[in-house]
Amino acid sequence: MTAAAIAAGRRHLPRGYADFARQVLIWFGFLLAYQVARGLADRDPTRAFENGWRVIDLEQRLTGLGELTFQGWTQSSHFLAELVSWTYWNSEFTVIGLALLWVYLRRNEAFTRFRNTILLANGLGLIGYVLLPTAPPRFFTSIGFHDTLGQLGGLNHGSGLVELASNPYAAMPSLHAADALIVGVILASVVRNWPGRVLWLLWPVWVWFAVMATGNHFWLDVLAGVVLGGIALAIVYQRRIRSAFAR
Repeated sequence: MTAAAIAAGRRHLPRGYADFARQVLIWFGFLLAYQVARGLADRDPTRAFENGWRVIDLEQRLTGLGELTFQGWTQSSHFLAELVSWTYWNSEFTVIGLALLWVYLRRNEAFTRFRNTILLANGLGLIGYVLLPTAPPRFFTSIGFHDTLGQLGGLNHGSGLVELASNPYAAMPSLHAADALIVGVILASVVRNWPGRVLWLLWPVWVWFAVMATGNHFWLDVLAGVVLGGIALAIVYQRRIRSAFAR
C-alpha cells in the first residue's frame, strides 16, 4: 500500500509529496494570515463611509454610477443574480485554488511565478485596506444600491466565518479584480487550446462585472484592482517582459 502511494505520488506530483505539502502549507498559511489581518484592519466606519462618498462623487464627475445599471440588469433576472453571486463567492478562493492546483500538476514550470504573483497582489491589497478603508456600494442604499448577496439569502457577508474573517470596508482596491486578471492572464498563457485561452481572457471581465453587479465594488475599486494586478504581474514577470521587448 505504501509503495503504491509513493509510486502514485511520483506519477502525478511533479516534485513529490514533500514539495506538494510545502505548497499547501504556504497557500493555506497565507490564507489564514491574510484573512486574520484583513479582519483586523482599520474598521473605522466613519472614515470608510467618507471615502466611499468620495469615490461616488469622483465617479459621478467622471462617467456616472454605471454600477447601478449593472445592478438593474441583475435585479431583473434571478438566474443572473444567482450567477454573479456564485462568481463573487467562488472567483477568489475556489477558482484560484483550483487554478493553482491545475498549474502545479500540469504546468509546474509556471507554478512558482503564478503563486508569487497572487501572494504579492494580495499582500499589497491589504496595505490598501489599511490606508484607505472604503465602504462598498451595497452600503449606500439611499442612492439606489442593493446588497444582491443579502437579498438572495443563504451565504452572505453576515454569515458565520465570513463575518468573522472579512472586513466590510475592504473595497479599495478590489482584489477580486486583481486576482481575476492574474488568473486569466496566466491560465490563458499556459492552456494549449484556443477556446480555453479565450475563456480565460474573458474570465476577468466577467468577474469585474459580477463584483459591481452584486454591489460589492465601485468601478474605481475595480480599476485600482486591475492596476494592482498589472503591477504584481510586471514585478514577478519583469525578466520575461524585458526579454520579450529586447527581441
